[in-house]
Amino acid sequence: MIARTPRLSRLRRLTPGRGEDGAGRSGRRRGATPKVVALGGGQGLSASLAALRRITGDLTAVVTVADDGGSSGRLREELGVLPPGDLRKALAALCGDDDWGQTWARVIQHRFQSQGDLHGHAVGNLLIVALWEQLGDPVQALDLVGRLLGAQGRVLPMSAVPLELQALVKGHDPARPEEVDTVRGQATVALTPGEVHSVQVVPADPPAVPEAVAAVLDADWVVLGPGSWFSSVIPHLLVPELLDALVETKARRVLSLNLAPQPGETEGFSPQRHLEVLARHAPKLALDVVLADEAAVPDRESLADAAKRFGAAVELAPVAREDGSPKHDPELLAAAYDRIFRMHGRIGPWR
Repeated sequence: MIARTPRLSRLRRLTPGRGEDGAGRSGRRRGATPKVVALGGGQGLSASLAALRRITGDLTAVVTVADDGGSSGRLREELGVLPPGDLRKALAALCGDDDWGQTWARVIQHRFQSQGDLHGHAVGNLLIVALWEQLGDPVQALDLVGRLLGAQGRVLPMSAVPLELQALVKGHDPARPEEVDTVRGQATVALTPGEVHSVQVVPADPPAVPEAVAAVLDADWVVLGPGSWFSSVIPHLLVPELLDALVETKARRVLSLNLAPQPGETEGFSPQRHLEVLARHAPKLALDVVLADEAAVPDRESLADAAKRFGAAVELAPVAREDGSPKHDPELLAAAYDRIFRMHGRIGPWR
């Protein structure tokens, strides 16, 4: 057992435990849906949320805050705020399939096209930042946006401060293929032509958002990935209080692998190498299930061996879209998550 930080200990005391009567940690009774927390960022997290909202009514997204490109990077630099882009994408993914939800999803994702300063800004980014300035509380503002959109879940930033991503990259400069450089910025790391060895965040000991830590501790299931491995998935493990919660939580943990290596960031990575990199950054982390698309795993035995180091079983399922693109199908991914929750979960309050 690792030593708890004072804040994590306080949150643990504030989080009620399961009773012997079958009630959940928040007084839930049998028949309720599982309490799920999904961690990540960008399109990968959006895909996971679009699937998970189909199978649970108790869903929280914990989103990376290291983005420094595009509209988010401009707002972050000009106003000193958390980058809102990945938070906006998560909110859009949680919008319902009715006219209200889909209309608002399109509105907040809309980007202005002009010759002026508004060019490239997403409506949702401006709305989120405006509410942050009005309310002075990032969590309260995101909750308010979620209510406006009718979002089927809650969206939280993983840290209370904007983070800078730094990576050790071999061959970032093609003219010096054997040299290892420190590459700064999420947008630069994501597009590097070199081989990423490791990542860290600045500041090195960022504060976690207390509500995010509490959600992980109170979950029935925690889902990590899919997404950009070094710039969206691993950063959650670099926030000490959040990592402590992921190690200590009584929730089951599932890692959802990408459908294909990402050009630049994980070029040439096998599914098992994704796990090896994750283990280097968080050696104390345990997993229960590793989910992968059956067509994306050429060496099932090697993946199973890598998963065993985390204490995890491998679940293979068809989760990709039929058009051949490296994107998850929300219905198929939902079916895979639902099967995992039912087959691998303890007898929970939702059973």
